[in-house]
Amino acid sequence: MNFIDKLNAAWRSNDSLLCVGLDPDLERLPEQMRDRPDGIAEFCKAIIDATADLACAFKPQIAYFAALGAEDQLETVCHYLKQRYPHIPLILDAKRGDIGATARQYAREAFDRYGADAVTVSPYMGFDSVEPYMEWPDRGVIVLCRTSNAGGSDLQFLDVGGRPLYQHVAQLVADKWNRHGQCALVVGATFPQELAQVRALVGDMPLLVPGIGAQGGDIEATVKSGRTADGAGMMINSSRAILYAQPQGDEDFAAAARRVAMETRDAINQYRA
Repeated sequence: MNFIDKLNAAWRSNDSLLCVGLDPDLERLPEQMRDRPDGIAEFCKAIIDATADLACAFKPQIAYFAALGAEDQLETVCHYLKQRYPHIPLILDAKRGDIGATARQYAREAFDRYGADAVTVSPYMGFDSVEPYMEWPDRGVIVLCRTSNAGGSDLQFLDVGGRPLYQHVAQLVADKWNRHGQCALVVGATFPQELAQVRALVGDMPLLVPGIGAQGGDIEATVKSGRTADGAGMMINSSRAILYAQPQGDEDFAAAARRVAMETRDAINQYRA
């Protein structure tokens, strides 16, 4: 099953547009896990188990693992997800962007080493820096378009032939780069008007939407701006708000994460129709 087919199936089976981001911050892990050599992996596996029936995708951010020299634990997490929950897409958030020969090695890292169903990439160096990822025709290539950070406007709003650069990127990916029908775009929840404009340009292409939760994106505006006609079309990511949810009563960290994930999934679903 290719990335898009798996994503469509996950949207339906879990009735969810929620993507759970895995950004393990050692200082915020439960105390009993901080000194364990496999603590990061065990934390992420517990989060996965607690939220797997609520998510349409999981998105580990590679920098949170690599900064701690924990790439082996990232491999463990990815292998666990693929073995236990093979029906849920695994998106490696790497935001790679480099020349073709180097891009091919990044693609091998994402797809062969970590077994990702999709990877995030930067379009800044043009199509020949993205094309190597398409040598895996069943895997997703998720291209940065209108990012959720305020500084994204420094470049993404530059005028390109009478329209902002992010719209040019969206059109380019939709019309020319999407060779195998496995492309998607990153568009931030913090800019719902731009999200609606991208949706109008790319039809039903999936959008990875960061920016709700800790970044403050409005769920109602996000869903209404980015949903497709069938009430799907988005992977709305939440990371820190779920991972580090404050336990209530006798909850442990995983139960707290599940509660917040369920609240978020249900809040999103209010506006899908």
